[in-house]
Parts: sequence; C-alpha cells; structure tokens
Amino acid sequence: MLSGTSPYRFHLAQNASLILTSICFLPLSSFLLIFSYALQPLFSTQDAARKRIRRSPSFHPRTILVTGVGMTKGLTLAHTFHLAGHDVIGADFETCGVSVCGRFSKALSKFYAVPKPNEADGSVFYIHELLRIVWREKVDLWVSCSGVASAVEDGQAKEVIEQRSECRCIQFDVRTTQTLHEKDIFIRQTSQLGLPTPETHNVTSRAAVHKVLNESPRTKKKYIMKSVGMDDATRGDMRILPRRTISETYQHVSGIPISGDKPWVLQQFIRGKEYCTHALVIRGEVKIFVACPSLELLMHYEALPSDSAISRAMLRFTQEFAARSGGDMTGHLSFDFLIEESVSEKGAELFLLPIECNPRAHTAVALFNGQEQEMAEAYLSILEPQVNGHTNGERQEQQPVTPTNPARYYWVGHDLVTLVLYPLLLFLSQKKTMADYLQGCQTFLEHLLLWKDGTYELWDPLPWWWLYHVYWPGQFLVCIVQRRKWSRINISTIKMFGC
Repeated sequence: MLSGTSPYRFHLAQNASLILTSICFLPLSSFLLIFSYALQPLFSTQDAARKRIRRSPSFHPRTILVTGVGMTKGLTLAHTFHLAGHDVIGADFETCGVSVCGRFSKALSKFYAVPKPNEADGSVFYIHELLRIVWREKVDLWVSCSGVASAVEDGQAKEVIEQRSECRCIQFDVRTTQTLHEKDIFIRQTSQLGLPTPETHNVTSRAAVHKVLNESPRTKKKYIMKSVGMDDATRGDMRILPRRTISETYQHVSGIPISGDKPWVLQQFIRGKEYCTHALVIRGEVKIFVACPSLELLMHYEALPSDSAISRAMLRFTQEFAARSGGDMTGHLSFDFLIEESVSEKGAELFLLPIECNPRAHTAVALFNGQEQEMAEAYLSILEPQVNGHTNGERQEQQPVTPTNPARYYWVGHDLVTLVLYPLLLFLSQKKTMADYLQGCQTFLEHLLLWKDGTYELWDPLPWWWLYHVYWPGQFLVCIVQRRKWSRINISTIKMFGC
C-alpha cells in the first residue's frame, strides 16, 4: 500500500494501471450491460410490481429526496423507495466534474448535483440548494445518506428544512450529530447514559499520551490512538501502544500530529471480534436494525442472524441508547462494537463495548434487499401524525425490521484488484506463493458466483457500469492531473483516502 512518503511516480503508476484495467474490461462490462437490458423483459419483474402498487386505490405515493446516491447506501435506499411505488429525487456532490453513478439510476425521477460544503463558504450554499429542491419538488421526506465529510452540515440542513417547509427529515439535529460524530464526546455521552464503554482518554499533547502509557506496565492495559477529526492519512493505523520498547513507543508517538486543535483519543485496546450495526431510529424507537461482522475497511457484508445472541445484544444496546437519548431522536444510527471475553472460575463471559458511533446511514442497509415495502413503511412512519407525543394517539412498540434471508455482498471491482490482479503481481515478483494466489482466485470466483455485487441490479445495471468505467477512471485521472496521492479507496462509499 502506498503512503504519502512514496515517490510520486509510484502513485502515477497506480492511477494509470487502474485506468488501463478499466479500459481492458470495458468490452466485457459493456456486453454485460447490454445483455442485462436484453434480459429485463424476461426476468425483471420490478417494473410490473411497481405499476401494480401505483394502481392501488389505497396507495398514496410520496416524493422522497435521497442524498448520497453515488454511494451504495444511497443508491440502495433510492431503489427501495422506487420499488415501493414512491417518487424518488436523487442528489449528491459531483466534485471535479465527474458524475456519480447514482445519477443514471432508473429509480430516480430527477437528479440534482449539490455544492459541497467547504471552509471558504461553509454550508450556506449546500443548505440553500437542498431547501430549493425540497420546495421545487414538493418533497415529503428527506433521507440523508451523505458521508462523514458533511455530517454536521446535514444536521444544520435538517433544522432549516423542517423549520421552513413541511418536509420531514431522516437526520439528527446539529447537537445530536456532533455528540455522536466526535469519538470522545460520544464515549462520554454513552457513559453518562449508564451504558458500558471502554476506557477512553482525550489527549491533546504527546505528554498526555505518555502519561497514560506510562501506567500500562502497572495496569496491564494496551491502547490504540484515533484522531477525533477526519484524518485519512492515519485512519488505518491501528498499532497497539505501548510498543515493544520505550524508544519504539516514543518514536511512534512523535510522528502523530497532535495538538489542541487536532485532538486524539487514546482508547483501551480490546482483543475481540468487531461488529458494526445499522439502525433507523424514529422518535427514539428503533425501526430497522441489522448487525454484521466488521473490519477497519469493510468491503464484504454478511448479516448476523437476527435471532443470534450477539445481534440481540447489539439491538438492545441500540434501543437503550435511543430511548435514553430522548424521544425526539430521529436519524440513522450505526455503532461499531468489540466483544471482550473474560474468563473466570465461573466460565467465559462476553462483554459488548461500543468503540465508535456513526450518525449516518451504513452500507449494511444493502442487506435488506427484497424487503422494500417493509423498509419504506418504516421510513415513512415519521410522516404519521402524533397525538400527545405518540403516533396515532397510542404508543405501539413494534419489533424492528430485520433482514430475512439476506444475500452476502461484495464489490467486483474491489475483489478483482485485491484478490486477483495485485496478488498476481506479487506472485510474479516472487512475493506470494502459488498456493496463496490460487486461494485468492478461488475466493474471487466464490464471490462472483455465490455473492451479490453491491451496485449491480438486473433491472438497473447502468450505475454499476458507470461506477467502474467512468466515475473511478475519472477520479484517477483527476489525481494524475492534480498530482494527488491516495493510499486506499472504498468503492461502496466512493471514498478516496488521501495521504
């Protein structure tokens, strides 16, 4: 993996080789695109089902704005509302003139490119454009699926939109978003709510870091460091502290850009399995929930059984957090958990500890594919009238929607490079054995035949084609022109990690 210190010629070769790869596979992808359109009259039933729903006298279609449709999570929700019979307006940022794949989805009746918040202009133009779309299209519901870069700005937009229109928003307000978004504040808030948390220290200097680490020999605790703000260059560095020797520890800490303006958290390292969740919370009630195994850069999704003990425990935590946070809490709520195992004379005990919270939609929402009606009803329940603070005058607790027989998800472009093409280079340079390379090829074929691509749909194949042959090549070309460096990309969230 390249870093910021890697020579630019390596980054140039990386971008050029990926553009060349896209060109080489363009004929095959174009054939699959045309073949998909040819098969639609025979195997695609989505259009007919949507027409039946729309013809029903009791059905009242809503106009729903979904932002972030260039990402898998936004495109998935646009598909969901479209197939449930509603009218979907899409919006997203389109930086450097490269159109996002969601713009070309059949699920959208219209698409708007919105200005991205920036330091010079703030969020004024972004919020104004969202409000203009809401007014022009008479939007009933805004479902925010934007990324981490605009989390707080989405909270600001929610407050303005609900004050100046009849549109309701699936988005937390500014205060809640900031509380959940900032790692140190989230842990403090969770502890104040009476829920378990790992030991976490907010540090603003190297001296503060060493003060905690110097106690490690006595407490036997290990730690990892995370930037409170967005820092693509250090996000993947999960090295355990203290290091093997004091000098290694000091050397590592000396390279961390830490200050009062760039605070970090020092969080207790927990040796255990990591999980992530996606939940829809409306007025403090969890309406939709899924949990799945997680990684630092998650590109393969497989839902935990909803009746498993771990999934139920994470659901209970989410419900308790939402209920204790106040009845007006409405938005997407995603947690990262670690499972700590403690062994005693009584046996092994498992402890569920939250390590981060993402106050936005999670890519795991794709695991609900095929449950469009249930999903749409859960989201649209926010439009139901309330009497004395309760929907329809009566508080009716319902079990949240969970995936039923979910597919396993991958992204073919990611797997092609990471499991086949890059390992091939390592094998040819004698850095990987033939057995290891063939194992990667076998995994790729298994995903290709048995798993589901996160972007491709037979009834809506163009976004998949555009993602790999226009959007990403365009981004790589921009990097070449602007001499930008990057270390990793997340295809599902169209996130490029600069370095």
